Amino acid sequence: MPAPWQVTREGVVLTVRLTPRGGRDALEAVETLADGRSVLKARVRAAPSEGEANAALLALLAREFGLPRSRLAITGGATARLKAVLLQGDPAALTEALRRRFIPA
Repeated sequence: MPAPWQVTREGVVLTVRLTPRGGRDALEAVETLADGRSVLKARVRAAPSEGEANAALLALLAREFGLPRSRLAITGGATARLKAVLLQGDPAALTEALRRRFIPA
């Protein structure tokens, strides 16, 4: 299964499938879509109105990876369920953290 992230000079771009009003804020698992792409499944309690769900997703990812909120940005899919999120930081450290958390040994 391919990883749901790509390494860039600035950090890592993570592909996320977001479920707003999901009952809790959580990063769940890596999933393969019908077209073969891998995504990280995430859910947030916030509604998808006025950017609340996007803000909740960024806060969740910032907490999970110990990054300041200012180091994360949605770079694609702001109004869609599938989003591209840039995590700015050391690409090697971010990739290792993602592998440890989401790729089974």
